[in-house]
Amino acid sequence: MKIKLFFLLTTILIAILNFQGCKKPVTKPQMKGDATADAEIIFAVNVTNSVKGEIKNYLDLNGDVKAKTEVDVYPDAMGKLVGLNISIGTYVSKNQEIGYVDPSKPGMTYSLSPIKSPISGTVTSITGQLGSTVSPQLSVAKVGVLTDINIVAYVSEKYISKIKLGLLSHITFEAYPGAIFKGKIQELSPVVDPQTRMMEVRISLVQKDARIKPGMFAKIKIITESKDKIVKIPSECVVKRYGESFVFIVKEDGVVEKRKVVQGIQIDNKVEIVEGLESDEKVVIRGQTLLEDKSKVKIIEVVNPLNIIDNID
Repeated sequence: MKIKLFFLLTTILIAILNFQGCKKPVTKPQMKGDATADAEIIFAVNVTNSVKGEIKNYLDLNGDVKAKTEVDVYPDAMGKLVGLNISIGTYVSKNQEIGYVDPSKPGMTYSLSPIKSPISGTVTSITGQLGSTVSPQLSVAKVGVLTDINIVAYVSEKYISKIKLGLLSHITFEAYPGAIFKGKIQELSPVVDPQTRMMEVRISLVQKDARIKPGMFAKIKIITESKDKIVKIPSECVVKRYGESFVFIVKEDGVVEKRKVVQGIQIDNKVEIVEGLESDEKVVIRGQTLLEDKSKVKIIEVVNPLNIIDNID
């Protein structure tokens, strides 16, 4: 009896499963114009225009203002310094007596020996002290020609190939914020210091200025290269992938063109484009990280283009 009941239940179960398998699956009808199927990604970007103008490359240096001519003043005789009629800033003439040495010794009296300035100029320092013993080997003062100054700077061995006589420079001083002084390389050391691997450079002011004094600290930008009528853009526009450089150009239909470019001078967030870009093209400056060729974009902001004139200051 139990065996018959088992076979009956098994037969009923198989019949139910066959019935379920024969039923057609119910599919949800697809809505016309389904948003998920038709949606396309549009990227928000900022753009700027490429411009044709000039670009300058430069080398940043620090320097010190020094008098071109500055000499030490020595006495002619050994003895006690008994007179010094100068102070720092005093102007003296060549052969002017600026002090006196008493060369007398116990039991022997001599006339005072004058100390004379070897050049005309301004006293820049005094090292001799009244009452002290001085000799022809010890300087008592320094005299310099303050109307004739230059700026001494040092260039790393790495950059000396870019430096030559006559290069122009822009010079600033903390004492005169906002003021730009023009300079020119006047002297180059013929050797590199083996200890520091630096080469000395002397820069003269194009126009003399009484405000600039020896001892002042100078910030210098030596213009090593200058180009005119080149295409330039902010360096933020350039995307580098797999060792190549690209920019994205926005076309009138809101689609971008991925374009390979060749870069030239790169300085101060500006870059010269040697190949691959013309002036007055709309270049993506922000939002280009995920862009590919023919991506659709929406311009959110137009950023002001670079100045045509390259003001490195």
